[in-house]
Amino acid sequence: MKIVICGSMIFSKEMMEIKDGLEALGHTAILPRNAERYARSQLALETKTKSVKHKIKYDLIREYYREIKASDGILVLNYDKGGIDNYVGGNSFLEAGFAHILKKKVYFLFGIPKMLYSDELKALQPIILDGDLKKI
Repeated sequence: MKIVICGSMIFSKEMMEIKDGLEALGHTAILPRNAERYARSQLALETKTKSVKHKIKYDLIREYYREIKASDGILVLNYDKGGIDNYVGGNSFLEAGFAHILKKKVYFLFGIPKMLYSDELKALQPIILDGDLKKI
């Protein structure tokens, strides 16, 4: 399967590990732009203002939509963040919505978080992996 990895860039090192794990299982894994550079500390994490400008300048939302469209599914790396277990941020929520509309498989590495949009996340009917990539 071709799987697009989604998640907060703060977890770029984990993205690299998950990519390696998926490839070891025979999958093709797609990372967000610059994830490898963030993981190697070649780029500093951006402030929210810089992040927005970067997303607009490089049309990153549409770029990742095209990746999702060309994939078999997405894997949301929803690690704990900001005091929220299994956090799913705005971009990952958007990307999961794209995958759902495109009838692609939606995988969450961990369970659905308790957030304002938990019901919407549940409605996407993600496949919960409980941290086990072999469930894909």
